[in-house]
Amino acid sequence: MSSTAKKRIGILTSGGDCPGLNATIRGVVKACYQLLGEENVEIIGIADGYYGLIRNHCKLMEPSDFYGILTLGGTILGTRRTPYKKMSIVEGDNVDKVKQMKETYMKWNLDCLLTLGGNGTHKTANLLSEEGLNVIGLPKTIDNDIWGTSVTFGFHTAVAIGTEAIDRIHTTAHSHSRIMVVEIMGNKAGWLSLYTGIAGGADIILIPEIPFSMDLVIKAVQSRADSGKCFSIVAVAEGAMDAEEAAMKKKDRLQKRVEAGETTVSARVANKIQEATGYESRVVVPGHVLRGGTPSAYDRVLATKFGARAAKLISQEKYGYTVALSGDWITENKLSDVAMKTKFVAPDSPEVITARSIGVSFGDR
Repeated sequence: MSSTAKKRIGILTSGGDCPGLNATIRGVVKACYQLLGEENVEIIGIADGYYGLIRNHCKLMEPSDFYGILTLGGTILGTRRTPYKKMSIVEGDNVDKVKQMKETYMKWNLDCLLTLGGNGTHKTANLLSEEGLNVIGLPKTIDNDIWGTSVTFGFHTAVAIGTEAIDRIHTTAHSHSRIMVVEIMGNKAGWLSLYTGIAGGADIILIPEIPFSMDLVIKAVQSRADSGKCFSIVAVAEGAMDAEEAAMKKKDRLQKRVEAGETTVSARVANKIQEATGYESRVVVPGHVLRGGTPSAYDRVLATKFGARAAKLISQEKYGYTVALSGDWITENKLSDVAMKTKFVAPDSPEVITARSIGVSFGDR
């Protein structure tokens, strides 16, 4: 507890942006004002994530700073990627990052630090917690891969945007009798591609957790053509890999692709399909469009719930946790339990089973 009468709460957003960051910030602040009294709370905004905490890019926020941000995409605080694996390394500028973050925390006389982010953000949050700082995490990522929470905020909005993209691809694919390969973000986990593929009516879904066979992907496309269907939609996670690649180390896998002249897995899939079948194939990459724009109603509600729970933890002085959704209930998990873990799609998950039951191919059987 600081020596000041007011509760001083630092907030940062780290890693990739996503819809719902501002809604979560708003939820935390409004709930803190309600629980503790607006006159008893000071919010310290930290610019550009952990980089701003390292460099002391902080400022005292006013209540008016949080007006009208519920529907805003992005983050009013700015964000930046500061890899966890480099946190303990003193680099060329001779900055001891962990030491500097602790010093900034102390300079601003913070009672706690709220970190909004994904897996990397939570690893660093746990590191700071172990260093003695009062930290609370909030799970943000369109990848939905944070361990211990059913859903992360930003995920459902990205699914909706990806689904709309595939909806639009359907009409041009049908008109031109093409194979359309849609590349969806997701390097390690395939939740976004899986949900988007099911919601968008993709015929083939390729995700990192289920290594595919190119021959079986081609077979699925040809089977549709033989049954009179003139086009196919293939949803591919950017981290998808074939069975041979899955047995390799990451650096060997990347080297193999470089030697083959492949820029992305989606480009390879499209090229191989066209070579084998003769059907015109195209790649579509929604890319960062999936991250942008206003959050969906679902994400606004979820973000507000998460923010309110974080405020409750602050009022209870219960630190070293990250907020989570478990079924229909908002709860929290220890940062030490969440850090260093990733929530992957299980090959026998209900979503995969459902997709298979309606004829979706994962290129593995």
